[in-house]
Amino acid sequence: MAKKRDRLEIIYSMLKVIQDKNNSIKPTPLLRFTNISSQSFQEYYKELLDKELIREEFDKKNKKYITLTDKGFRYIEKYNLILGFIDEFEL
Repeated sequence: MAKKRDRLEIIYSMLKVIQDKNNSIKPTPLLRFTNISSQSFQEYYKELLDKELIREEFDKKNKKYITLTDKGFRYIEKYNLILGFIDEFEL
């Protein structure tokens, strides 16, 4: 049975999806890629906005896109550093 993802892993996966999609994605595809309930998604989404890890941008047709802030990019970088540490020490 697969291990349940913790809060930090879900945040990382949301930010990583945005990064992997050329730092621009609509909310619905982000929800699908993160594979969590829409209620949980809304809670995480609000937290990421409040902590300024992501921001909302609108195109000329007023369609919403989500992009990473510098702080969001740093989170991904630091999270990868932690994963490397865990792997290196086989924890």
